[in-house]
Amino acid sequence: MSPRDSRFSQWVRAAAFPVVLGLMAVCIAFSQKPGGDQSAPSPEAPRRETAGILSFAPVVEKVAPSVVSIHTSRTVKVPRMLRDFFGAPNSGVTQGLGSGVIVSRDGYILTNNHVTDGADGVFVTIGKDRKEYKAKKIGADPGTDLAVLKIEGNNFPAIPFADSDKVRVGDIVLAVGNPFGLTQTVTMGIISGLGRSGMGIIDYENFIQTDASVNPGNSGGALVDAEGRLIGINTAIFSRSGGNQGIGFAVPSNLAVQVLNSIRAKGRVERGYLGTVIQPVTREIAVVMKLKSASGALVSDVTPGSPAAKAGLAPGDVIVAVNGKGVDTPRELRLAIGSLAPGSKVKVKFVRDGEEKEVEATLGELPPTETRLAPEEGRPGPTPAPASSFLDGVRLRDLLDEYREALGIPPSVKGAIIVEVDPDSVAYRAGLRQGHVIVEINRKPVGDAEQAQEVGGAVKKGDPVLLRVWSGGQSQYLAISPRPEN
Repeated sequence: MSPRDSRFSQWVRAAAFPVVLGLMAVCIAFSQKPGGDQSAPSPEAPRRETAGILSFAPVVEKVAPSVVSIHTSRTVKVPRMLRDFFGAPNSGVTQGLGSGVIVSRDGYILTNNHVTDGADGVFVTIGKDRKEYKAKKIGADPGTDLAVLKIEGNNFPAIPFADSDKVRVGDIVLAVGNPFGLTQTVTMGIISGLGRSGMGIIDYENFIQTDASVNPGNSGGALVDAEGRLIGINTAIFSRSGGNQGIGFAVPSNLAVQVLNSIRAKGRVERGYLGTVIQPVTREIAVVMKLKSASGALVSDVTPGSPAAKAGLAPGDVIVAVNGKGVDTPRELRLAIGSLAPGSKVKVKFVRDGEEKEVEATLGELPPTETRLAPEEGRPGPTPAPASSFLDGVRLRDLLDEYREALGIPPSVKGAIIVEVDPDSVAYRAGLRQGHVIVEINRKPVGDAEQAQEVGGAVKKGDPVLLRVWSGGQSQYLAISPRPEN
């Protein structure tokens, strides 16, 4: 497990807990009870009749047999310095520990991808008899940090699924897993939040947050409701110490079912692809674009030949709904499109020039990997660049071949390149950087520095300006409010 450091705290996945060489497998200390056939899990709405409950023992007895211990082995190379100095062998074996949930009577198991990623061997321990099974990894989806395992046999105790879309903040939940290498442990709490995202843990973040204690080793374990139905797969914790601090995150069961069914059917997850580069609608952008609110997904670029391009979507459009369901953020659009199968027809509602429009698009398949390059800094021109007449502290030049070569700017990109930005300027604080290419000013295309000065010069001093800039292989919109004239 390798924690993610941040300025004030750490993200710690409730990870496959690393232990010393030769770690013995832990097991579940509860008896097996056969469950219903879950080969195609059908979610049930959670029930909330919990008043007067004095013990959750019946719920735990129902759930415990379905939550398994997973331990893995990995062969790692020993650094040459250690081999030379200590006479160590060329390689060694490390072991890790996590949890999993049986989801079908014929032995399919859901867990986290990071529990089994890179493992040479995966083993599952079930029940009081400590019976161990060698598991086969059927497939994984790094975008949701989920993996599907299979063990041979039948009549395994499969867990029932709840409809995670119907859970509410405040609902009682139980987290079941194997933290810190202990045998099965149960903790209780409530749902603290829904739809948590923007944490950079996985690509498709839509976490259920809970204050039920979740620790390293809980990864892949069950988050269940008061009736013992699965509402999430425990995945990560927010921690400064590496241990529980009352903020745990789980992948919702409805999303887990989609991943499970796709992997079982095709060995991988297929996601819909629209072909747009999107960004949030900030308050400043909403003001400049005269939008009713700072919500939706702003299209900053459209991939040529993509479903979005064929449907007529264009940069500057603000997508506000997909198939009648509102879209308030880029994350919601990404989840909405990614949850649909390639070939699906979708109705996309968007705002263009203050007017609502709707188009129908046929989704393609999301490419297996997408690379987004960070903006690079440009090189100053051979001669002094003129100061911008409409952006204080910014100097522009024509997009010369040397800039294109240095920054990998394709011939299709036209505009004026920024060669200098004053770090104390409003433009810098808004996000403009050396090497950015201004391609539009207030929705008007510009072909070179002179045209940028001309179009920008028409902006009244003190009025906000909307720029579309290209950098690192993609475009984005920036709203800038220049200092008013003294």
